[in-house]
Amino acid sequence: MTLDAKSAAADKSSALAYLFLTCTSLCWAGNVVVGRFAVGEISPMLLTTLRWFVTLPLLAAVAHRVIRREWPVLRMHWRFVLVMGALGYTAFNALFYLAAHTTTAVNLGIIQGAMPMFVLLGAFAAYRTPVTAMQAVGVTVTMAGVVLIASAGSFERLAALAISQGDLLMVIACMLYAGYTVALRRRPAAVSAFGLFAGLATAALAASLPLAAAEIAIGAVQWPTAKGWLVIAYVAVFPSIVAQICFIRGVELIGPARAGVFVNLVPVLTPILAVATLGERFEVFHAAALALVLGGIWLSERGKAARGRG
Repeated sequence: MTLDAKSAAADKSSALAYLFLTCTSLCWAGNVVVGRFAVGEISPMLLTTLRWFVTLPLLAAVAHRVIRREWPVLRMHWRFVLVMGALGYTAFNALFYLAAHTTTAVNLGIIQGAMPMFVLLGAFAAYRTPVTAMQAVGVTVTMAGVVLIASAGSFERLAALAISQGDLLMVIACMLYAGYTVALRRRPAAVSAFGLFAGLATAALAASLPLAAAEIAIGAVQWPTAKGWLVIAYVAVFPSIVAQICFIRGVELIGPARAGVFVNLVPVLTPILAVATLGERFEVFHAAALALVLGGIWLSERGKAARGRG
């Protein structure tokens, strides 16, 4: 293959990867908006459970050969799979859908955009991964954006610690998912991404059943309306399967480092979708918080690059 042909093939792979990864971010941003749309249509714990009830059969249809081949390995590591599925999938989504009842989709999306910073802090806490001065500045700037969102741009609310319950729940959810992300370093080496996802989804379903049962027992359950079933269909197909397949393919084409940058599109796309579909307002403090979150991530990436050159 000539140099020009190789360059053309690389450009084609990159363009295809960008398409896959943009689709991933769009699905995840849509999940934020749909989580808000679900309020009044289905209760959060029931949504968390029914999501996996629908996702698993679809996943089995797409990747049944991989799942059958790798299931014995997953069974050997069942404790790891159960904890990861319970925390990374069930707890995150339960808190996320619960948070949607008391905060806006714009807030949820921007706070979720701070996830890379929580991962950076988690990696330092768990593995003492070195953090450069630039990365530390990036963390500070991003967290300032989260505080700005939580206080709605009001110093009086911040001084009085009058933080929205939904924003606080979303921060906790992001911390849990960051812990899940950091712990993925210990994943079984012999299991593919598809196989691991199938195991985690199964664990997530098992872990979600007590939450749904508790919601029913205390009389807080809301069975899905017609719109609620549409919500279930969306979250089961797009963020759960389509996004995962697109992300895996994107990583295969351009590598994890370049692919990871596209996650930063989520806090950008979410406000656009929320304003367009939910009629939410995009305030000045939202713009400032978004700039701080993305700016902090950019500084952190610069710090990571500088560490690599060093």
